[in-house]
Amino acid sequence: MIYLDLYETYRFLNNAVGGLRYHTFSIASRPEHASPVSSGVVGESDISAPERSSWEHHRQGVLQGIGIMVWLHQYHVVGRMAPEKLQKEEVGKEPQVYRMRIFAPNTVVAKSRFWFFLRQLKRVKKANGEIVSINEIHEADMSTVKNFGVWLRYKSRSDTVNMYKEYRDVTMTGAVEQMYMEMSGRHRARWSSIQVLKVAEVENEAVRRNITLQMLPEDLAFPLPHVRPRAAVPSQKATFRAKTPVTFIST
Repeated sequence: MIYLDLYETYRFLNNAVGGLRYHTFSIASRPEHASPVSSGVVGESDISAPERSSWEHHRQGVLQGIGIMVWLHQYHVVGRMAPEKLQKEEVGKEPQVYRMRIFAPNTVVAKSRFWFFLRQLKRVKKANGEIVSINEIHEADMSTVKNFGVWLRYKSRSDTVNMYKEYRDVTMTGAVEQMYMEMSGRHRARWSSIQVLKVAEVENEAVRRNITLQMLPEDLAFPLPHVRPRAAVPSQKATFRAKTPVTFIST
């Protein structure tokens, strides 16, 4: 069993961002115990309710504190047709179980989207089905930027369109959030008209979009148009200076 300590992860991010002198952010108090993580994902069934609540509250607070929008969650929803609703020729058999990965703001919407997709694929709907389990999936590694491919379908004002988009983010949920924001801005697509078909991590060699390819070179560098000069030693620090410091770099 691996333990994921968000405090250590965001302490590293705080040092990295603060060292570049762009901006700094404060970290909430460290939770009493870290959350157990299975290989790759964390399931709600792996931890107790009080610990899960404390860990999720801490995660939400830290992400919002560094300016990361958190409004979507990733759920694994498992459902099936209710045994008492089986047809006559299927009575006595074990109902087929279906599992989907759903991105939704809460469990209520996740279950609603599950039945929306399932009744299109199979002859199972909410009236004759039941939810077996629903677990929220957390990202195991939130300190590494990864490439994500999103396959989606959305209904425009004139037709139904299939799309493939690529994003770079530290979490799969963050990539899906970027997709929703881009679709609403570029295509005026509403959240209810977008169907996320598949989301997968993409290796650097398989990246297709230029907007993602430009971020992959190892020698990638960005100019520093704004620099905050600091004293070399603490003894040279001063609250007031006779001369205004120059904080921009002219070309």
